[in-house]
Amino acid sequence: PQFYEAVEPLDLEEFLMTQLNSGDSELMQELGDFPEDDLAVEFVPRECRTVYHSVPEEGEDLDPHIRDCVQTYTEPWLVVSRRFQGDGLTIYSERTGLHKLLQKQTFESDVLPDNQEYSVKSPSLSVLCDDSGRTTLTATDFNLRGLQPDSRVENLLKFSNPDDLDRHNHEARQASRYPELFALYPPTDEEDAVEIRPIPDCPKEHMGHRILVKCQAIKFEIEIEPLFATLALYDLKEKKKISENFYCDLNSDTLKSFVRGHTPQIAPSSQARSAIFSITYPSQDIYLVIKIEKVLQQGEISECAEPYMVMKESEASKNKDKLEKLRNQAESFCQRLGKYRMPFAWATVNIMSVISTATLDRDVTDLENMNGRAGGDRRNLVPYRRNSERFNSLEDHYNLTGFKPATITISTFCKQEGDRLSDEDLFKFLADLKRSSSLQRRIKTMTGTIKLDLVPAPDTMSGCLSSELIPVRPVSEKNVRAVKEVLEFPSREVYVPHSTYRNLLYVYPQRLSLTTRLTSSRNITIKIQFMSGEDASCAMPVIFGKSSGAEFVQEVYTSVTYHNKSPDFYEEVKIRLPAKLTERHHLLFTFYHISCQQKQIQAGNMETLIGFSWLPIVNNDRLQTGQNCLPIALDRLPANYSLHSPEKIPVQNPPIKWMEGHKGVFSLETQVISSVHTQDNHLERFFTLCHALENRVTFPIRVLEEKIPESKLEQELKLSIISLSSSRLEPLVLFLHQVMDKLFKLVVQPMVIAGQTANLAQIAFESIVSVVNSLHNSSELSKDQHGRNYLLASYLYYVFRLPDTQKDILNTGSGMSLLHPESRYNTIGRASASSVGSKLLQSRVLSSSNPDIPAPQAADDEEVKNILAAKGLNNPGSRMSSYIEVSNYFQNTAGGPRPTNKKLFHEELALQMVVSTGVCRENAYKYAWFFFELLVKSMAQYVFQMEKQDTPRRNRFSDRFKDDITTIVNVVTAEIGTILIKQQKEIEQAEKINISLAFFLYDLLSLMDRGYVFHLVRNYCNQMSAKAISVPTLISMRLEFLRILCSHEHYLNLNLFFANPASAPASPCPSVSSQTSSTCSSFQDQKIANMFDLSQDFKQQHYLTGLLLTELSSALDMEVDGICKVQKKAINAIYSLLCSHDLDNRCIRPDVRSKIAALYLPLVGIIMESLSHLDFTVAESWSGKGKTSGLEEETEAVTPISQSVAMAIAGNPFNTLGKATLASLSSSVSGKQCGTLSAETSRNLLICFLWIMKNADQTLIHKWTADLPSSQLNRLLELLYICVSCFEYRGKQSSDKVSTQALQKSQAAKARLEEALLGGMGARGEMMKRRGVTGNDRAQNENLRWRKDLTQWRQTNDRQDKTKAELDQEALISGNLATETNLIILDLVETLIQGISPSDCKDTLGGVLRVLLHSLSCNQSTSFLAHCFSTLRSLIVKFGDFLFEEEAEQCADLCQKVLQHCSSCIDGNRSQACATLYLIMRYSFSSANNFSRVKMQVTMSLASLVGKSSDFHEEYLRRSLRTILAYADEDSEMQPTLLPLQVDELLRNLNSILSDTVKMREFQEDPEMLMDLMYRIAKGYQTSPDLRLTWLQNMAEKHSKKKCYTEAAMCLVHAAALVAEYLSMLEDHKYLPVGSVSFQNVSSNVLEESAVSDDILSPDEDGMCTGRYFTENGLVGLLEQAAELFSSGGLYETVNEVYKIVIPILEAHRDFRKLCSTHDKLQKAFENIIQKGHKRMFGTYFRVGFYGTKFGDLDEREFVYKEPNITKLPEISHRLENFYSQCFGQDALEVIKDSAPVDKTKLNPNKAYIQITFVEPFFDEYEMKDRLTNFEKNFNLRRFMYTTPFTKSGRPRGELNEQYKRKTILTTMHAFPYIKTRINVIQKEEFDLTPIEVAIEDMQKKTLELAVATHREQPDAKMLQMVLQGSVGATVNQGPLEVAQVFLNEIPGDPKLFRHHNKLRLCFKEFIMRCGEAVEKNKHLIASDQKEYQQELKKNYSRLKENLRPMLERKIPELYKPIIKPRIENR
Repeated sequence: PQFYEAVEPLDLEEFLMTQLNSGDSELMQELGDFPEDDLAVEFVPRECRTVYHSVPEEGEDLDPHIRDCVQTYTEPWLVVSRRFQGDGLTIYSERTGLHKLLQKQTFESDVLPDNQEYSVKSPSLSVLCDDSGRTTLTATDFNLRGLQPDSRVENLLKFSNPDDLDRHNHEARQASRYPELFALYPPTDEEDAVEIRPIPDCPKEHMGHRILVKCQAIKFEIEIEPLFATLALYDLKEKKKISENFYCDLNSDTLKSFVRGHTPQIAPSSQARSAIFSITYPSQDIYLVIKIEKVLQQGEISECAEPYMVMKESEASKNKDKLEKLRNQAESFCQRLGKYRMPFAWATVNIMSVISTATLDRDVTDLENMNGRAGGDRRNLVPYRRNSERFNSLEDHYNLTGFKPATITISTFCKQEGDRLSDEDLFKFLADLKRSSSLQRRIKTMTGTIKLDLVPAPDTMSGCLSSELIPVRPVSEKNVRAVKEVLEFPSREVYVPHSTYRNLLYVYPQRLSLTTRLTSSRNITIKIQFMSGEDASCAMPVIFGKSSGAEFVQEVYTSVTYHNKSPDFYEEVKIRLPAKLTERHHLLFTFYHISCQQKQIQAGNMETLIGFSWLPIVNNDRLQTGQNCLPIALDRLPANYSLHSPEKIPVQNPPIKWMEGHKGVFSLETQVISSVHTQDNHLERFFTLCHALENRVTFPIRVLEEKIPESKLEQELKLSIISLSSSRLEPLVLFLHQVMDKLFKLVVQPMVIAGQTANLAQIAFESIVSVVNSLHNSSELSKDQHGRNYLLASYLYYVFRLPDTQKDILNTGSGMSLLHPESRYNTIGRASASSVGSKLLQSRVLSSSNPDIPAPQAADDEEVKNILAAKGLNNPGSRMSSYIEVSNYFQNTAGGPRPTNKKLFHEELALQMVVSTGVCRENAYKYAWFFFELLVKSMAQYVFQMEKQDTPRRNRFSDRFKDDITTIVNVVTAEIGTILIKQQKEIEQAEKINISLAFFLYDLLSLMDRGYVFHLVRNYCNQMSAKAISVPTLISMRLEFLRILCSHEHYLNLNLFFANPASAPASPCPSVSSQTSSTCSSFQDQKIANMFDLSQDFKQQHYLTGLLLTELSSALDMEVDGICKVQKKAINAIYSLLCSHDLDNRCIRPDVRSKIAALYLPLVGIIMESLSHLDFTVAESWSGKGKTSGLEEETEAVTPISQSVAMAIAGNPFNTLGKATLASLSSSVSGKQCGTLSAETSRNLLICFLWIMKNADQTLIHKWTADLPSSQLNRLLELLYICVSCFEYRGKQSSDKVSTQALQKSQAAKARLEEALLGGMGARGEMMKRRGVTGNDRAQNENLRWRKDLTQWRQTNDRQDKTKAELDQEALISGNLATETNLIILDLVETLIQGISPSDCKDTLGGVLRVLLHSLSCNQSTSFLAHCFSTLRSLIVKFGDFLFEEEAEQCADLCQKVLQHCSSCIDGNRSQACATLYLIMRYSFSSANNFSRVKMQVTMSLASLVGKSSDFHEEYLRRSLRTILAYADEDSEMQPTLLPLQVDELLRNLNSILSDTVKMREFQEDPEMLMDLMYRIAKGYQTSPDLRLTWLQNMAEKHSKKKCYTEAAMCLVHAAALVAEYLSMLEDHKYLPVGSVSFQNVSSNVLEESAVSDDILSPDEDGMCTGRYFTENGLVGLLEQAAELFSSGGLYETVNEVYKIVIPILEAHRDFRKLCSTHDKLQKAFENIIQKGHKRMFGTYFRVGFYGTKFGDLDEREFVYKEPNITKLPEISHRLENFYSQCFGQDALEVIKDSAPVDKTKLNPNKAYIQITFVEPFFDEYEMKDRLTNFEKNFNLRRFMYTTPFTKSGRPRGELNEQYKRKTILTTMHAFPYIKTRINVIQKEEFDLTPIEVAIEDMQKKTLELAVATHREQPDAKMLQMVLQGSVGATVNQGPLEVAQVFLNEIPGDPKLFRHHNKLRLCFKEFIMRCGEAVEKNKHLIASDQKEYQQELKKNYSRLKENLRPMLERKIPELYKPIIKPRIENR
């Protein structure tokens, strides 16, 4: 259905009007429409870090641009929000407290049984020794009656009436259930969660990583005068100072008093000792530099520093007088020259290395509690970081937000050099320091200490001052020492829009170059002043002071370098610029010479004037910044000098005298940090021209260098708008908010220029688009997951407000002095003008100029203003504490009609989008999200402004606007389609546009006519599907689109969920039996069935749900590549929707929930249709995971019974485990085959199904199920079956528990083995069979497939880092989930059972029972088990006869499951199970009369249970048996019958079987012993075929677990032979095998199964051989399973033999489908032989001998053990040694290392000895003729050989000529492979080889190796060279040459040795020939670089050949005499 049309939606508004007014139900009234106050437009006061906003000085008449900026920085945010809109993330926060509400569920798997004592008792090995009968095993017959029974279940036999029983059960089940299913379900991975649209971060002032530096101490060896410190950060890599200066004064009060006279007042802020530095771009080279200055005194720096360098603190007393003298001297200098400073010393530290060391040794746990934020603030930086990759690599090194507080101590100071004070010099020093890390000799140092504390700065600190000295919140209560924030000068651009007013000028005097003048001016200082005019009184107090002084001063002096005519300066002068600058403002520099000598000072002439210079601040309205080099004037400056720059001042009269002829001699740099001056030509031009439009100005106006007349204004403005986007990115971002505001204003504002109306809308729109484009394209700026640029998103969300176009621009301009920021927004609502005053007061919005109010009103206004002022509200800095009611803030023009010429912003914007063309159009749609959000925000404001919330939605917006929107949506949709078809690479782009379009419609649903929006949705869907897009992409796009729409907070209302016309009439009684339901009109039934279909009506009425479900069902229908992801997407979309309903507070009431569930009923239909997609692996994937311990941990074991086999056995194709089967089933039903969903996705889909079932109206469900046709009913049961597996509890995953116990281990087995077998042939199986559907061959791979996607609950994957509490909490929640889901299933099953009438129970009952049994076999909580057993008991009561007659298979299974729970370690589970088992016995005895069958079944169940389960608690089971006995004794009704006796006998039998288990448990750890024991038990049941079969299967199970597939297969072959024997007794069919004889080709051991004579056993005795295996199907099943296992074990040849027996049976059954898959498997087997033939490894054999009395009867017994291939001797040796040393103790066991015969007499009687030898299969010559292939040499082995080297002297090894060998040949009792892995040795033969024979054998082996290596099909050079090296290599010890020299050097004297000698000689001949071939071959294989190696080989080969030649040519004459001669002689 690719072009599935979206249907016409209902007219929603109309429908709501009529429906709501008809007022059917309360629900509808209450929940029908959106709530009234859904939309809110409100002012949110902006967070201000400081106590008040930073604003310009009062009283200035500001420049309009600055006024705008300030307003932008202080006005509140305008936020449009929707009251109920979640942010999508809150859903799971509810889970946090969940665990407190839940009850703990007890799971057996989590409970440790009380008695874990029996570890491994020392096995009494004696039991194992004879292979005779089973006499020894039941010796310990245990007396049951001696035990105490468990408590009994009450009322077991009370309920005479089944209905009462049901009601009782129902009430019990409903008690204490948890209402929200999804709260229990683990949150899914939300890569699909497109509907989360993050709220952008609020615009904030940029801050880097903040580091708090506290100065603790700065002191030198001597303390004689005040010292002043300046701290700043420098980035060596960027060669840049990256912070302003921080001044700090740590002098003692005495020293401070020295200079008190010069600092009359000391501001508290200037006494700060701590500073917060900010670092945006950390790098390894950031240095904190501390410069120290002192008061100016006479003498060079070196002279002044000398006392500091020579005197030591330790000698203070010795130098007392000197110090006193120095101190007095210093004091007098301070008093006289206290206001001048001189450079003294400096020190530095690499702040980054300190931080990184502090980071390395910190504890991870600290992170959280560092000031309560772990890197929290970093988020604000990320969006604007540049070069983020580079940044992040540093992030890793420097944990700037969470390093450990560190203390830095610096002990060396560098003396300042008078001629090297500049920053360049400083950077050189730092670079040297970095290189050599010790200071060079040329830098003089002095000792002292600086102690600094470094701490990551907390977010809030009390007593902090911003860099403008405004207090930062929170203000400290008490007087604390201030902390200053130091302004950062980031080393690279920072892209964060300004958000506070800042206007600072930094002046850096650099150098004075005086060359010629020979005056005495040598100690030069510069006085720097900021002047507002030329009079001395115009010096402004705007210079920030230094430490211990005033906050602001009028002048500063630079420090003096003594006797230096061309000094360098390093001062930084920080000036607060006035907001309004005129051309009079300038910097004035006065140069002085300071005399330091006493006499001149006393004469009062300290300062000698040298000259003046100045720098105008503004030039052509532009700030002067950057480098300047100024000339110096020597006399007084002329009037009006400040209007010109000193370089260009016109000639004056009288002329100015210039120093050095007007040359520039004074260089300085200025730098402005300002949020009002753009310092960018394009921006400045744009703002200036805009303001020219808005305010009355006199033309021509001046812009930078040019003058613009009014006529040119429009032209220029257009140019400036166009060139905006070419301005630099940084200023554009910094002033982004202002630029955008202006552009938006231009879009709607009609401009009157020179009397003409100019329309700039289009150009402005294009400019907006290009700005948006450049911000998105910049790699410097980051975007969110939907591709939205962060800066723009936050601008839209917080800053944007409708442009205020009320004023007719050029006619106003008077009253625009700076008023409250809100003054642009006037505040009159619809009320007439007279009520304005009161309205204003209510709204608390301040307004004071309202050009639209008629004049007389002004008085009122004044009054209002006064009232407000009195309340202190008129201060622009005061924070507005209340949200402001915005409806009052918007206004209409004085209540009159809207002026016609006014354009509406949203209409204009939509129009511009529609009419745009070219690149502009392309980008506008590419970044459509921006324009969409802009439209939405402006529409919301418009709706408020016009107070249109009350107007019906369809009249809110004009038709023209709606048309534009339709066009836009169509264009965007087309755009998406085009990208998807033409530019596949851009697919991500298309996805983003798609998402933004969806959000647009989502927002429109809250503003516009909803029916109209649905039409847009419909257009979108149909337009998309009309394109030729690939199906998965199409569905995926539409899904994301719908997912966003469906996340609307009023989604339910949009879908009219309350209006389901087919709501079923409530039924009077909860359990309506099917008779009553059939009397309902068939129309009603039809209606109910329709509710589960995705019909046309449904889609129309529930529009979005309909669309979403259509997507889901079509995704599930598709069969194309790549659809899987899409299916997952669709399911997750539905899942997240239901999840949000479930956890939504508005949907708590059950009646609301059932309405919601009704909305999703068609989903049930869809799920049932697509059963085949579900991942059935979910059924097994958890049963073995996380619960096994020890041996069983290999959950990878291949399922021992494959689906197809199971099918065959059970004859039931309808089996969950076979996905394939189901697929084939559903393909026969609905004709579609498909890929499967992953396990997790399946779970998500199923939890939705369960949610619907839990919340839907139960009577409705009842009616629906009662009328389902049987095929659908079976599907429903199938679905429930899968649900059970899917939500199984997976055990507490806690780390403190080594293994979880009890029944879980066997669970893997059950879920796979029995479920496969127990498919129950019941009636429905028959029905399926009639349809001719059986398992197809895909099932064969299933058992391999399910291991791949075991999906653990996401949360447990990262288990290591969870605390125990968290794990417990998780286990608690998942336990509740498992219980709740299973109870929902049980409820539904009960509903089904109620619909079954006794007459036609056939079809359903088997299925129901199967689901129940399956849930019993999973890991369930005690509370669920109690309910489940109750249901089972009521089933037995109601349908007992039927169960025991028809469902014999299921019954056997029931016995097994119940027995299993009888052995539970939890009392509750046991008592429930006992009651149920007793009830089964009682019913089978009394009504059905087949107690013998139940008896047999229980016995077999126990046998198989005991065999399979490794941790099975027989004592619990015994207690249960005792309890059942008690039931029988107490059942008064049954006393007269034989039941008690029968029960007694049965229990005795069971007890004896239990005794076998105890033995088995002792050999838990020794697999061979265990197998021997099981083998023995099986042998003991030779006369009871059913039980023998069970035990053979148990053995197979154990083998499979250990991956011994071949042995497992053999067990099944034996089982099959057993079945064949019995079948051939019953009937004589040609096609059946003739008993076990027919199996000889598979294994010679099978004859053991030939039956005991007929008289012992007649096959038809009741209950005997009735199991499902004793049928032809069963036989085939066993054999197929064996074949599977053989092929897992690699014995493909045997597979063929097995199928030879199967095929005739299949042919006789005419089962062609099976035949087809069988031949397919045969083909695979033969292919495997061809491919892997010679590569297969079959097994390794060892001889193990046991010696010592400790072994009991094992003493002196020898076995051959078969181990997995490539097992090394040490491995088996280690294993056995470990096991037996545990049995006998470490010291009592010894392993004999050699293979020589053991002399019993020499052994220590108190020890046990094991001898292990590697053996190889041995064949006689004649056998080798038959055993040609690798397989034949490894199959059916009974003889093995090992060799033992010895010498006559007794040592094992000797020289070549004395080395003998003994070969030992062992024969075993059975042939390998057998049903166990070790077999007794029954015979032993030995023969010896002489040394020369040993040599012959060795040489033959070597020759063979060479031949093989040379003639391989794919030659392997490495292997060949290895063999060659060993043959011809020169250095080989005992190599061929030596062998020849020992044996061939001379002809032996003993004629007996002639033959051997000759044979060896011939061997050597062949050997040397093979060597030659190999050398030749190697020549062709080698690479060019091995030429030399080849030469070497060749040389060695020739040498060997030469050496051997004489020996090889010497023949023994006697052997080569002519044959005839001797005869003659003899005569």
